[in-house]
Amino acid sequence: MTASASVPSSSTVLVSGATGYVGGRLVPHLLERGYTVRCFVRDERRLRAQPWGERVEVAVGDALEGDTLPPAMEGVDAAYYLIHSLGSDEDFAERDRRAAANFRRAAEAKGVDRILYLGGMRPKGDRASKHLRSRIETGDVLREGPIPVTEFRAAQIVGSGSLSFELVRYLTERVPVMICPKWVHTPTQPIAIRNVLQYLITALEVPESRGEIVEIGGSDVLTYREMFETYAKVRDLDRTIINVPFLTPRLSSHWVGLVTPVPNHVARPLIEGLDNEVVVEDPSKAKRLFPDVDPIAFETAVRLALRRTESNEIPTVWNSAVSSAAEAGRAHPQEMVSSLDTTEGLYRETRQITVPASPDDAFSVVKQLGGDTGWLYADVLWRLRGWVDQIFGGVGFRKGRRSRTDVRVGDAVDFWRVESIEESDAHSMLRLRAEMRLPGRAWMQFDVAPSEEDAASTAVTQTVFFEPKGLWGTIYWNLIALPHRLLFSGMLDALGRRIEATAAQPASPDASPRQPAGQVS
Repeated sequence: MTASASVPSSSTVLVSGATGYVGGRLVPHLLERGYTVRCFVRDERRLRAQPWGERVEVAVGDALEGDTLPPAMEGVDAAYYLIHSLGSDEDFAERDRRAAANFRRAAEAKGVDRILYLGGMRPKGDRASKHLRSRIETGDVLREGPIPVTEFRAAQIVGSGSLSFELVRYLTERVPVMICPKWVHTPTQPIAIRNVLQYLITALEVPESRGEIVEIGGSDVLTYREMFETYAKVRDLDRTIINVPFLTPRLSSHWVGLVTPVPNHVARPLIEGLDNEVVVEDPSKAKRLFPDVDPIAFETAVRLALRRTESNEIPTVWNSAVSSAAEAGRAHPQEMVSSLDTTEGLYRETRQITVPASPDDAFSVVKQLGGDTGWLYADVLWRLRGWVDQIFGGVGFRKGRRSRTDVRVGDAVDFWRVESIEESDAHSMLRLRAEMRLPGRAWMQFDVAPSEEDAASTAVTQTVFFEPKGLWGTIYWNLIALPHRLLFSGMLDALGRRIEATAAQPASPDASPRQPAGQVS
């Protein structure tokens, strides 16, 4: 494949990390511009669950398994590298280097014309965090070959569901008096997700950006304290910020884990990076190469993110990616069971209720479990289980979900992950896989079908599965058998009452504001 001045919209573009926060928002805009998009993902089910999932080509593989990459690169003109292992384990930096090297070698072998990479800003000072160093090293590894790399370096990305926005939002919303370490005075230059997408898309059509490192940021340079204050101003909140000198990154990560949906294993490397100044050094390069991109202010970005959040139409969230799951780096998505009913060695608890409601009404309530809705019975016990999990290094009870009313395969729902969902008139099913630390693997499944005894009613079946790991797994299951029986029975009864109450309400049109198609945000 010969080098071209730019990538025409008729070209094939590969997007790695397409189920992640940025990748999941980039793909539909590339499709709108006429590109043929191929997505390189570890779990095809997560991709197909997207509204645009049937419009893209799919290559299933893992960047850490080099032999899975060359088929994905066949006939590709440009490839986006949007892979990041922050949430996987303590060796995320080494994993990032290895994945980038595999990606580069496969692109070289298949004659890919260019690579586009979204990395992090080079930190100022001598105490660069492992997380920020890894983002820079990844770009260096991608550039070791002959293929020109366009590397965008950004600080915090602000958008509905972004990790940076959720961190600011939850801390400001939930803590009237904020006890903050010294990193609240660190200057940074956050950038709105819509600006990030504009840079990534436009770069394909700007030949001068080939081989360039471009630092991108919003129009404001702010400290984290100013970011908290700006958010509080937008939400009309009265907040007091008190600085203390003794909060280490480890202590801060536990504090963040208690208050926000960000688990400790993600919060710690992230917070270590918050102590580093990340500001665009040469804004003229981005302006020269991309004059049509107008960086917006932080307050504007917050207002846009809140508008999207309140509309309940968030396309992707920070924990959309496989790497944010508790089992990332330890279990491959393809190892997930396809049918628990035929899996050997499982403990099962099954209970059923019949409700005077249609299957559609019943399943719509089931899909709303978790997040602000809660689990309907003994919520304090659910939160207690999350706190215990967090103490032992798990994800904790990260209260939240992408949408209040809808779920997709791969969505995080508190400390569960949507593993499978089926919807039909005859039978609907939602299966959640537990992400808390356990001596084994656990699932909770809801099956909804018309009642065989009463045509006007619906049967809702709840099944809890547990696959023990060794003797400790068996001991654990037997110890919690009675508490589980009380908890899940109470939950199912409360679910039945909620379904009945919902079915009795008159239908009302969805008044949620919708964003015009094609708008980048």
